Amino acid sequence: MVNAHRASRPVVENAPDATPVEERAVPDLATPLIAWFEQSARDLPWRRPGFSAWGTLVSEIMLQQTQVARVVPRLEAWLTRWPTPADLAASPPADAVRAWDRLGYPRRALALHAAATAIAERHGNVVPRDVDELLALPGIGDYTARAVAVFAYGDRHPVVDVNVRRVLARSVLGQGEPGPAKAKVDLPLMASVLPADRDAAARTNAAVMELGALVCVARAPACDACPIADRCAWRAAGYPEHDGPRAPRQAKFAGSDRQVRGMVMAELRASDVPVNRSEIDLVWPDAEQRARALASLLRDGLVVGDDVSGYQLPVA
Repeated sequence: MVNAHRASRPVVENAPDATPVEERAVPDLATPLIAWFEQSARDLPWRRPGFSAWGTLVSEIMLQQTQVARVVPRLEAWLTRWPTPADLAASPPADAVRAWDRLGYPRRALALHAAATAIAERHGNVVPRDVDELLALPGIGDYTARAVAVFAYGDRHPVVDVNVRRVLARSVLGQGEPGPAKAKVDLPLMASVLPADRDAAARTNAAVMELGALVCVARAPACDACPIADRCAWRAAGYPEHDGPRAPRQAKFAGSDRQVRGMVMAELRASDVPVNRSEIDLVWPDAEQRARALASLLRDGLVVGDDVSGYQLPVA
């Protein structure tokens, strides 16, 4: 039986540079969330028994700012081709970038390749469990390190993404929106709702994420289907309008430098030989924006070459 009971306690100890948050009683969210999650959670590869820590690391990096439906087939293909970090490390970075295809933010493919190399060389081809060791890997940030430690190894840490922040803002703080991310506030807030039991804490982390993705969505939340509606501070307050600072919204993709970068990358992924600058010039009509996109790809290490030798994906 899951020991999910939590006594009332302060949510946050105010940090010097954190937004002050008044002390408040925290309701038991874990018990109804775990029960709901066990009945309603989506069947996703990384939630199945026996899924590897390497697979969890790959999935977490792929899922950053990318929809689940797009990630699942790419993840399965990736793990079939590179079932361990050493398998990926043995391939050139260009193969990782090509396999990343249209998942977006292809720097993540290079970061994953670099992390795989470090895991193979420093950790005997085993994804480390310790958060600090995970953070020491190239391209691995605080969220990913905590997510791997929790979802691959079952350790007790708060894991906070945009969906979690929205659920906590509404259910605990009584705010319709979470406002800008602040780790020194967000992590203690999530920690305050975690049960002491490690397994229950891991399932609570996953359940809060799932609730934010499926029910407590940004627009038109399905409160009638919410397992914690009876203890949601925002609902109890009558759904007040948010009047505080708002989290920055993502810029539109169409016509952006990101779109142009993607078009240049698509041109290079389709070729096994260096691509001439004249061919790249055909992918987008705005010369200044095209040049800016190419320069940024070169800085990021996603593209190598010059106008004389041509441009290609990194080979080493």
